Amino acid sequence: MKLTDKLQQSQSTLFSIEILPPLKGKSIQSIYDSIDPLMEFKPAFVDVTYHREEYIYKKRSGGYLEKVSIRKRPGTVGICAAIMNKYDVEAVPHIICGGFTQEETENALIDLQFLGIDNVLALRGDSIKTEPAFVPEPGGHAYALDLVKQIHAMNNGHYLDDDMKDAAPTNFCMGVAGYPEKHFEAPNMVSDLKYLKEKVDAGASYIVTQMFFDNNKYFEFVELCRKNGINVPIIPGLKILSTKKQITTLPKVFHIDIPNDFYEALTTCKDDAAIKKVGIEWCIQQSKELVKANVPCLHFYTMGASESTKAVAKEVF
Repeated sequence: MKLTDKLQQSQSTLFSIEILPPLKGKSIQSIYDSIDPLMEFKPAFVDVTYHREEYIYKKRSGGYLEKVSIRKRPGTVGICAAIMNKYDVEAVPHIICGGFTQEETENALIDLQFLGIDNVLALRGDSIKTEPAFVPEPGGHAYALDLVKQIHAMNNGHYLDDDMKDAAPTNFCMGVAGYPEKHFEAPNMVSDLKYLKEKVDAGASYIVTQMFFDNNKYFEFVELCRKNGINVPIIPGLKILSTKKQITTLPKVFHIDIPNDFYEALTTCKDDAAIKKVGIEWCIQQSKELVKANVPCLHFYTMGASESTKAVAKEVF
């Protein structure tokens, strides 16, 4: 079922989560263990991220360099199929530009269609650690807009092979990312919204935002989107801050602000247990305010840690 249909049919704010595929060598049970505690809140969908394979070069005898994979997570497509089969809930795979050619993207989308997975989140993806900026795969897409256009073309029965006859159109509902505090590569919010509108005009049906800790940033972002003719559902993304380290790493990695009153409350905490308690309470208040404003869905970036999300959901749903 398309997520936009779910959002349209619901009379109240929905609940959804985002998870990480397990690291190489871990079983699917680790995924189930993170989802099981949250099923009582009836998630409308489960996003499954995708992380590019990364490599280092190790020097071997004779002076040769060997390319060695240092991070590889199991396939998002298979994980989504397993989640849908076990829980009867919509799974939304992240489809990214980085690390994929257009042909590989098409093949992945064909697999998703065969499995009955109707929803995807189209993203450019991050650069790998060894690159100062994002570098597309040879024959791949440089921008999420191009990825959206490819998926939209498949929805209209147009594949990369122009000689295909009577090709069956796909039926994907596409989501894209939005940034209430501006994408860090955009020179300003005006240009960021321009590119976001281009993705919506190209076929994106909904937006999921980057995490934020100040609801005013979300409300202002939605208002700006509407003024710029972006009228699709905008789902707020929430993260529960739970460690002292995250006070500095989250703003650095995701280019977001921590409100001063939240920051002051966090700095009085003596350990991570206290940080987690404050983070949960902050997210509860955020969530309640957003629900009161009739947002379509609260999307929690759980990343496999379900305990804090469950604590928030119990107070909100």
